[in-house]
Amino acid sequence: MATPSTRGQRGAAALLLSPFLVLFAAVTLAPLLHTAWLSLFTTRTSGLGFAGARSVFAGLDNYARALSDPGFRDGFLVVAAYCAVYIPVMIGGALVLALLLDSGLARARSFFQLALFLPHAVPGLIAALIWVYLYTPGLSPVVDLLRSGGIDIGFLSADTAVLSTANIAVWEWTGYNMVIFYAALQAVPRETLDAAKVDGAGALRTALSVKVPMIRPAVALAVLFTVIGSVQLFTEPKVIYSASTAIGSSWTPNMYVQTAAFQNNDFGLAAAASLLIALFAAALSFAVTRISRRGSQS
Repeated sequence: MATPSTRGQRGAAALLLSPFLVLFAAVTLAPLLHTAWLSLFTTRTSGLGFAGARSVFAGLDNYARALSDPGFRDGFLVVAAYCAVYIPVMIGGALVLALLLDSGLARARSFFQLALFLPHAVPGLIAALIWVYLYTPGLSPVVDLLRSGGIDIGFLSADTAVLSTANIAVWEWTGYNMVIFYAALQAVPRETLDAAKVDGAGALRTALSVKVPMIRPAVALAVLFTVIGSVQLFTEPKVIYSASTAIGSSWTPNMYVQTAAFQNNDFGLAAAASLLIALFAAALSFAVTRISRRGSQS
């Protein structure tokens, strides 16, 4: 039987949690439920379009249409190629930079932390516009310099679009994750590092065998958030698409949703596709979490 003090603690906890629960229901649960409801309907015209359009119940037809559309499926292949390039380079680069800043060889650590973090302070849309300018022949001094040296790279072509997009994200997010890893390294017990030095471990061996395993949870969390963000890839390829016709308007899954909703006015298909993306992201997040847990237990 609950005592008065226990009931008081539960009441206080409920009171403190209620603002979060209300906001969570308003900005997360309600939109999800509305999207799920919207995905069950489709708009059809009658009378050769003169009788107007009406919304009719379609069941799971919108989900079947999305899954059977090659444009939607190919978007996930683009995301997979993007992740294969972006995640190892960005996470590896951030980890290396954090280890260098944490080493005894580093000087002016505060300056380099700020300098490396500054690209993340630039909004993603502005960063994408800057890089598209640097990718565009005739405008970019980088492209002109490479061509003067006999190197001709089409950064906005279909063959290099994934690499160009990944480069923008690496520039933007490496410093952010470097700060996270560096903060985790500060929590590594100094006694453990001193013991490694006494055992004769050098700086490289200490970094790989002591520091990296001890900040594995921080690395796993960064990978998890990066995977979730990669599935939602939209801003960078959308800006590249506006400057180049080499990629289609449905190049990524989120671009497919945007095209279906705001160009084709097919909101049922867009809702179904967005929920499929959310389910895919949830499944991928679960897989990454399980793999990271197994790695930490081994």
